[in-house]
Amino acid sequence: MPAPHSFEYALIRVVPYVERGEYINAGAILYCRALGVLEARIELDHQRLHALAPACDSDEIACHLALIPRICAGGMAAGTLGTLSQGERFHWLVAPRSTVIQTSPAHAGRCDDPASALENLLARAVRLPVPLPGGAPAGDSPTVMAERAVSSHETEGYQLATRGADVGKR
Repeated sequence: MPAPHSFEYALIRVVPYVERGEYINAGAILYCRALGVLEARIELDHQRLHALAPACDSDEIACHLALIPRICAGGMAAGTLGTLSQGERFHWLVAPRSTVIQTSPAHAGRCDDPASALENLLARAVRLPVPLPGGAPAGDSPTVMAERAVSSHETEGYQLATRGADVGKR
């Protein structure tokens, strides 16, 4: 079994009314320097966004969110930012902002497989829990799951830092 590698991640938030501070998580960015991985995945829930901010243009927000994976990939498609190193691109993406699209503070973890770690972050902090028949949610809330992951330091093959997963306001 390969040794786990350290990684950093941040959740991508949509904050439709910055002055209110309310947001939904719309994706995640993961950077694993040891394996040369910088990847972002976006899963904007248009229905949840419209429930939070009925007047916002979710299609325009989705277009702006789509730039984040391009910046992670680097190269000419990412413009001037694409010429920066992976670490520089990650830190530029997670720098604090007072805009509609923001990121959580960066957190650290350990994983064997960055793609699986990113998928796990999306499942736990971005997607809503799937309800069971009868309307009860499947498992605990994302907050409870993140707290359990932090206390046990292991979640399905990777470890979260003691700061835990930032799951946003729900």
